[in-house]
Amino acid sequence: MTEDILESLRIEAPEQAMALLNPLRADIAARLAAPASAAEVARAIGEAPQRINYHLKALEKAGLVRRVGTRQVRNLVEVLYQAVAKTFILSDQLGMKPETVRRLKDQGSLSHLVQTAERIKQDALLLMEHSDEGQDIPSASLQFQIALRDAEERHAFVEEYAALVRQLTAKYRKPANEAEPADPYQVVLAVYPQIDQSSGGND
Repeated sequence: MTEDILESLRIEAPEQAMALLNPLRADIAARLAAPASAAEVARAIGEAPQRINYHLKALEKAGLVRRVGTRQVRNLVEVLYQAVAKTFILSDQLGMKPETVRRLKDQGSLSHLVQTAERIKQDALLLMEHSDEGQDIPSASLQFQIALRDAEERHAFVEEYAALVRQLTAKYRKPANEAEPADPYQVVLAVYPQIDQSSGGND
């Protein structure tokens, strides 16, 4: 039932690149080096099978996974999927339209946000272990909301936001040759739309 798959596949189609820049879809594809059903992938990731099935169909449509068979599980027939390659490499020459490039950047930012959140979680757990051992762990967090009317205002906010952060960072950056030791601190900043949990849309 297992089919031969490529060691790597160079992604040159914008549609395929968009699919892989979705963190969940990329995770699903990475787990399909061997055939598996939506239910198996869902259990491994901790997601609902219906959601995984939806993303599997999108990956199949993009030509990144394929159906390789079925199997009977009690009274159900499960479809088995397998990735077309073990790894995927984004080509530098995708030849995408400006609108597609913008969407890719947006998706890339969201992917980075997910990865950053996971890193913060792992770092926080490690610091909590040190705190349990009696070490003093100084930290700080900041959370706030703002209302931005349109794309132009969002762009202006991000530009000014980045400029202020660069100014603040420059103020506290220590010269490499400074004799006085300084403790390094990790600083992470993010901007994203708040989700309205009641309706599923953005505020």
